[in-house]
Amino acid sequence: MKRLLSSVSSELLAMTGPELKQAVKASEGRTVIAEVIGAVPSLYPEVTNGEIAAAFGADLILLNGCDVFNPEIQGLSAEKDNLLAEFRRMTGRPLGINLEPVDPEADFSETVQSLPLGRTAAAETLEKVKEEGLNFICLTGNPQTGVSNSEIAKAIRRARDILGEDALIIAGKMHGAGVNEEVVSEQLVEEFVEAGVDVVLLPSPGTVPGVTMEKAVRWAEIAKKHGALTMFTIGTSQEGADESTIRQIALQNKMAGADIHHIGDAGFHGVAVPENIMAYSVAVRGRRHTIIRMARSIRR
Repeated sequence: MKRLLSSVSSELLAMTGPELKQAVKASEGRTVIAEVIGAVPSLYPEVTNGEIAAAFGADLILLNGCDVFNPEIQGLSAEKDNLLAEFRRMTGRPLGINLEPVDPEADFSETVQSLPLGRTAAAETLEKVKEEGLNFICLTGNPQTGVSNSEIAKAIRRARDILGEDALIIAGKMHGAGVNEEVVSEQLVEEFVEAGVDVVLLPSPGTVPGVTMEKAVRWAEIAKKHGALTMFTIGTSQEGADESTIRQIALQNKMAGADIHHIGDAGFHGVAVPENIMAYSVAVRGRRHTIIRMARSIRR
């Protein structure tokens, strides 16, 4: 199995979930994932936010706020039935999607937004994701969506049942998501792994109050002890901070044990500051691998 770090687009797009997981593991903490919103105007309308993220060094693209039954990708003209496949082809990167495990019986208040079915982790949505052939899913919660850790654990089991063993499942919370509970704990890491997650999502030290290096190291150790990988995330708009902050977070994540480095979509509306994606990449893998990823043709 090749390292994801060294893989070209044709190899990346052909990988199954287990192969993608192994390729990430073999890259030893040098994988960068950029989260983007397709449904908002692109930073530059001539291209999609996903193409921008890929051009600045992202290995994987994660779509946020996407209704799989009614997808939108600003800057891309294609039929809706083929939109996500075309988006993946244009970026040349494995494509995943955020799904939000909201409680279907929850009494949504004015402070919690209601979501369309195609953004939730419902069974019907997971069946559609399988039909679309997406490379991975991420079970998490956007601000004020009311996603709880208990619902995430249920959604992991549901996703594994529907998507099967070939799926790559990432799960966890980047922040509170409008719920007054611990964002993450040692017990939750174990629970998610037992439920069948491949990659445990963890907030980066310095992004969520109380998330220290010591805690992050311990969470990563538990995940890896049980065979899971870790994805440390910047989901608190710090993707719009200065480059020195990005580099600090990046190196802390690597010291904590990150297999995947995530950068969020709120640097500008819908995509991180592009230079911050590059700064993050350079910090965790140097100029050589960053420039190769940026320059390598998606037709290889």
